[in-house]
Amino acid sequence: MTLPAAPASLLAADGQPLFGRYAGQVGNIDWSQLAKPFARSPLWRRFHHKRWHYVALCTEEVFCAVAIVDLGWISTAFAYAFDRRDGDMLANFSQDGLPLVSARLANHAGESSSFKAKRCHIAVDANGDGSYQLTLRCDYLEIDASFGPSPSPLLLATGPIEKGSVHATQKSSAMPMRGEVRTFREEYKLDGGIASFDYSNGLLARNTAWRWASAHNMELGFNLQAGYFGAHENVLWLDGDLIALAPAHFLYDKKDALSPWHIFTEDDMLDLTFTPEGARRDNKKMVVAASRYLQPIGTFSGWVRAAPDQPKRMVTQLMGVTEDHSSRW
Repeated sequence: MTLPAAPASLLAADGQPLFGRYAGQVGNIDWSQLAKPFARSPLWRRFHHKRWHYVALCTEEVFCAVAIVDLGWISTAFAYAFDRRDGDMLANFSQDGLPLVSARLANHAGESSSFKAKRCHIAVDANGDGSYQLTLRCDYLEIDASFGPSPSPLLLATGPIEKGSVHATQKSSAMPMRGEVRTFREEYKLDGGIASFDYSNGLLARNTAWRWASAHNMELGFNLQAGYFGAHENVLWLDGDLIALAPAHFLYDKKDALSPWHIFTEDDMLDLTFTPEGARRDNKKMVVAASRYLQPIGTFSGWVRAAPDQPKRMVTQLMGVTEDHSSRW
């Protein structure tokens, strides 16, 4: 099933959220005007409003990921560069910052986000035409990348959150890219590679967990999630079309996350094996919060298709990531 066009606003005139999966970009995301039963007090929203802006950069030689996160009561950012040729994690940066000071998160996917703390500065600048500029200056890692616009529509997914309120996410498929990554060891040209992003904005529960998979090239891509957001954001990009997928299942050995993963959807439209090449891990435990984060980097092989009665499209060593994340925030 291809998706309807994104609405101009996520809220109807009566304050009710417009839940669903859509193709395209929505304007400003403002949860302050939510009506019952989703309305929450300003104080509750202050501590449960979570936003993040994640960008992935992929070439045959290097995979990089950068994220800026606003948790309401604290902000954080991370970045890494993974050399695909020898499996080395050349840079792995993580920094917490002050709320409303260190991080400036966009109000929707078409705006800019930034993070600045100590010796680190990250900016994801939107150019207003669907293209972006990523600038990063941190210890042992520098990135200058421009990417977009995408030839395929953005995903907009919105839905309710158990023990929270509502959530919205915008995901891109492959975007043409150029630029450079500089590490302590060597430099990598990004020209000819692809970028993708995840912009998310919601009122989430204190305890939130998910598994995620994302991989793209210029012909096909997918975004899969199982956990707090159900199947709301499960989609396939195929030859420029954006197609809804059923709930996804992630089967892997939690004692050995670098062993192969089996990922499939209940509608018989996607069945993939993910083979990790490396992983970023980050576990934190604070007085009032904790998180466990694992993001393997690797390749997907298997098949996808546009409908259960359509022929299978083979997928061979498509570069991307999976993720297993749980937070008490």
